[in-house]
Amino acid sequence: MKDIKYLAALTIPLSALISLSFKGYWSYFTPFYAFVMIPFLELLLPQDTSNLEEDTRQEKAKSRLFDWMLYLNAPIVYGILIYTLIDISTTSYALYEIIGLVLSVGIVLGVNGINVAHELGHRQHTWERHLGKFLLLPSFYMHFYIEHNFGHHANAATEEDPATARYNQTVYSFWFTSVFRQYHSAWVLQRKLLSSSKRRFINTNNDMLWYTLFQLSYLVIAFLLFKTQGLLFVLGTGIIGFLLLETVNYIEHYGLRRKRLESGRYERVRECHSWNSNHVIGRIVLYELTRHSDHHYKSSKKYQLLDYHDISPQMPFGYPTSMVLSFFPPLWFYIMNPRVPNQMKPETFSMA
Repeated sequence: MKDIKYLAALTIPLSALISLSFKGYWSYFTPFYAFVMIPFLELLLPQDTSNLEEDTRQEKAKSRLFDWMLYLNAPIVYGILIYTLIDISTTSYALYEIIGLVLSVGIVLGVNGINVAHELGHRQHTWERHLGKFLLLPSFYMHFYIEHNFGHHANAATEEDPATARYNQTVYSFWFTSVFRQYHSAWVLQRKLLSSSKRRFINTNNDMLWYTLFQLSYLVIAFLLFKTQGLLFVLGTGIIGFLLLETVNYIEHYGLRRKRLESGRYERVRECHSWNSNHVIGRIVLYELTRHSDHHYKSSKKYQLLDYHDISPQMPFGYPTSMVLSFFPPLWFYIMNPRVPNQMKPETFSMA
């Protein structure tokens, strides 16, 4: 029974269904649940720093249950999105209700769409990676697969990485720099991948061209079926979805830096180059994303097997709570800056 705890991640789409069913101010129930109720529960419940015993690890590694709990998100995410589009096109809503539904469905796209896509994007089976890209589509972030796998995991905690927040950078500044730099980086990486296999840029193997085509087609279909209101809705939910991802990116590596060696290369990514959190609620709702240090240490490791490492810098709160804190930069800096390892702070790092 303990293995099905990750079904708690489905409370996010459940909260969106509550928003859709009760309407009115209930339209805002999902952001209230995600950023008020979950953080409150994180403060009440203890942390769990335990790692799996070897026999349990082998058992969980073989279990398909953990995979199916991920796959289940695809029909749920698209089901909620399509149902909401049909509903808003046939029901009269006040503007404040539409805004609430955009936030609620957008959070579903971020948590149960992009976050699950991130996990699937590291899988060995091609069809699982394709399923991950399918979940990235409604947030207009299909390029994330290329930039994250071939860019971020190589450059994390360096100045070259768009998804690593600088010390004293606000989350709002990071949204702007990360969104545009990651998209540009994905095109650069795509060109390199094609060049390495001696293929031309205009080629059926250019995934970035396919991503652009799929995402534009998604917008056109939304407009043809649900008119301007539907088009604006999918645009709004997609933006909320990828800004949620970028907020997570912000807190995952904030202020952390790898040293450049005499050879000119950076030191290897280690467990100390990502922020870790052992807060139980955040762990299960985000499919262990909060054990991000171990994910970067070995990206092929499945979410149910991720470990806690003593040398990883620890967040004082879980990821959901930390995301809320990041929206208030002075408070974020006050809490997090003292926790950044001294050797990684700009004044020390520049002299190393």
